[in-house]
Amino acid sequence: MNTIDLIVFFVFIASVIGLGLFKSKGEGKDSESYFLAGRGLMWWLIGVSLIAANISSEQLVGMSGSAADYLGLAISSYEWMAAITLVVVAFFFIPYFLKTGIFTMPQFLEKRYGNGARVIMAFITMIMLVLVNLTGIIYAGGLTISQLFADSETLNLGLTGWCWVIGMIAAVYIAAGGLNASAWADLIQGIALVIGAAIITWFALNKLGATPIAELTAGSVNPHDVADDASGVEKLIALNHEKMHMALPRWDKNIPWTALMIGLWIPNFYYWGLNQYITQRVLGAHSLKEGQKGIVFAAGMKLIVPFVVVIPGIICFNLFSKDLAEIHNNSAAGKQANASYEQYLGDADSKTGFVANIQWARLHEEESKAIDEHNLAVLDANGADTSAIRKDGISEEERFATIPAMLTSNKAISVVPLQGYKYDASLNLMIKRLLPENSGLQGFVLAALFGAIVSSLAAVLNAASTIFTMDFYQRYINKESSQKGLVFAGRIAVGIFAVTGCLLAPNLDKFGSIFKYIQEFQGYISPGILAVFVFGMINRRAPQLAGVVGLCINPFLYGALAYTTDLAFLDAMAVCFFTNMLIMYVIGMLMPLKEPVEFHSNTTMDMTGSPGAKTAGIVVCIATVALYVIFW
Repeated sequence: MNTIDLIVFFVFIASVIGLGLFKSKGEGKDSESYFLAGRGLMWWLIGVSLIAANISSEQLVGMSGSAADYLGLAISSYEWMAAITLVVVAFFFIPYFLKTGIFTMPQFLEKRYGNGARVIMAFITMIMLVLVNLTGIIYAGGLTISQLFADSETLNLGLTGWCWVIGMIAAVYIAAGGLNASAWADLIQGIALVIGAAIITWFALNKLGATPIAELTAGSVNPHDVADDASGVEKLIALNHEKMHMALPRWDKNIPWTALMIGLWIPNFYYWGLNQYITQRVLGAHSLKEGQKGIVFAAGMKLIVPFVVVIPGIICFNLFSKDLAEIHNNSAAGKQANASYEQYLGDADSKTGFVANIQWARLHEEESKAIDEHNLAVLDANGADTSAIRKDGISEEERFATIPAMLTSNKAISVVPLQGYKYDASLNLMIKRLLPENSGLQGFVLAALFGAIVSSLAAVLNAASTIFTMDFYQRYINKESSQKGLVFAGRIAVGIFAVTGCLLAPNLDKFGSIFKYIQEFQGYISPGILAVFVFGMINRRAPQLAGVVGLCINPFLYGALAYTTDLAFLDAMAVCFFTNMLIMYVIGMLMPLKEPVEFHSNTTMDMTGSPGAKTAGIVVCIATVALYVIFW
């Protein structure tokens, strides 16, 4: 970046952080002010803050990368289904939470299931926030920023260096200002993020329209013919015919159409309704009406996100597939995979099988056929029955589903993934190659991205420190702590968690797609927590044991499904959710309470709902269904 971009970048970041700290002056006087912004957040602040906390580097990098891969528009389900989820959360979950006056989601479980459930949820939530969410966001942010500054003499800090810069900036301003600092910084960063993503989309479509067809890579099999002078939108649709649909085959391991029926709703409802670093913004609402309006406002914005994040990712593969391949081949994982490919391909006695990325296989038919024959030979040599795969008429879909599953399930065979492209580098390429120089746009977009990373980190740090302080420190470490003592403990926790995340984040490179990494690991807790909350609100007579069992059994059940079956992880979440519900139902039938549990009011907040938000929520739901009908 040139001087004007650097000036825009640093001025923007300094201004946003300065605004957050200025607006949060004096918020450290007690725990409610520090952790929940004094319960004074208005709807517009809540709505934008929810989006800024949600859309961070792992969203922008991961979703654009997944879109550049074969998933295409299907990855948008994480956004569009979230719109309906948010509307449901606003009117069926939030009234319960605000009524009880809780600081953390584990506190609500105590009111329903007792202390045991609260402790278990607090522990697993805090671990997940720090080891998965926090490290994932730091890694994705560090990866993006380090690659964008790779050519700079003074700012080329590498992945590890930028992980520490990002983590420490977030830690300093959230430790100083708490939730209020985070929410006000989010207001500017959230708006800038959407504008920045829209700018990239505009230039991507223009570049696509101006590039001759011969220089573009088709992202789908058998793309329609299209003229060189066609518009960017026409080329987008023609070159990505299969990618412009929401429904993927049943065999898909990421987002099969079956997951849209059940599986994907589970992480959505957990994330938007029960995830501390999201719900904390709503728990800080001035009233129920403000909370509901803020959530519905965020739901409306979720409908826009795929058009400015997913669509550019699809276009990136059309424009820069060779660059993505080069980045992959130069990476440590790519070099290792290529070396294994050259050494063992064709050697059935090597006990090494290869799993090719679907998109790569479609664009490299000859190499893909050679890999299939090698894999079948390796399977035969290790006693597997491959007759079903060799039969005439087997579809490409069946081969993609069956061969990798057989390789993985055979313990004698080592499996090497051949991705072919570094999809998570898509966002970096677009910023570097699409935005004009000497315009300040690179600096603005990078500042918006950097701000989004810091926003999400601040949200996670605030949530994890709140759970530590209110669910552990106040109850077990220092029961007599003053309000200022609680705030101090929260600030110390922020520092410890930030250092932990910065130490672990650089090691996540081996997990491939960071977006998928976070989503898959959420499966160890999200189905169980969601089942326990939903069951607890529906069935008020089930004993405390039901909640404890529901929380404890899910990690083991999800882990067993992940390692013993070939279920897509979203389908595995659905199995875990309904199994938990069934187990808790049986416990409730065998050990019912004499009287149903009541959720007593513990707040002076105005609990009048918002009719306008309800109407707007219905409109959002109808619009979401319409989008699925159009792109199904």
